[in-house]
Amino acid sequence: MLLIARVVIVVLYCILVCVFGCIWCLFRPRDPRHVATFGHMFGRLAAVFGLKVETRKPAQAQTYGNAIYIANHQNNYDMVTASRIVQPPTVTVGKKSLVWIPFFGQLYWLTGNLLIDRNNRTRAHGTIAEVVKQFRERTISIWMFPEGTRSRGRGLLPFKTGAFHAAIAAGVPIIPVCVSNTSNKVKLNRWNNGLVIVEMLPPVDVSAWGKDQVRELAAHCHQLMQDKIDALDKEVAEREAAPQAQKNQAS
Repeated sequence: MLLIARVVIVVLYCILVCVFGCIWCLFRPRDPRHVATFGHMFGRLAAVFGLKVETRKPAQAQTYGNAIYIANHQNNYDMVTASRIVQPPTVTVGKKSLVWIPFFGQLYWLTGNLLIDRNNRTRAHGTIAEVVKQFRERTISIWMFPEGTRSRGRGLLPFKTGAFHAAIAAGVPIIPVCVSNTSNKVKLNRWNNGLVIVEMLPPVDVSAWGKDQVRELAAHCHQLMQDKIDALDKEVAEREAAPQAQKNQAS
């Protein structure tokens, strides 16, 4: 019964947000500030899934300016966890086929996100050039998933180098965003699905890295994120175990 109720609520909420969002964005189409606005709205669904999402970010996060945000990409629940920490004006880079998803695809385009053709390497490289151009012409940040696909419980996958090429070419910092494990965490028939921590790390200055050091930069950021994700997973496990331990002691 709980599963059915959740599915109905999520579907209706998403349709309403997408329809309202498309109408709202028609007044300022492709404005990058829309992404954070509606990302935070989707983040409200975390409570429906029985998740408590805790966000952490540096005190100066709102003053960072142009940057490339990189985050671990686990599954579809990223839409209700990682989305809560998106800073305006930030847009994401997604595959071109997203635009054909009813309601969501139209909102995704109207909010100003960038679309790439992953089946066409020439166009994909052109997208990196477009990202650099956007940085040079506008006050904007880009959110990318350097793994290139959902990890689905396989841990932090190796990084592709596109985000790091763009950061070096544009001269903007890389800001890692780490989300604790959500793989197999959500059971739709269970009321409480526990804690998820989303943490934004300090910016990584790319000025010391040359074009021939892209893979080293990617490896450096991968290690930073892996260490933080491991620490977050450990903290979540300890905090979720504490109430049960206290209950056992009391009994």
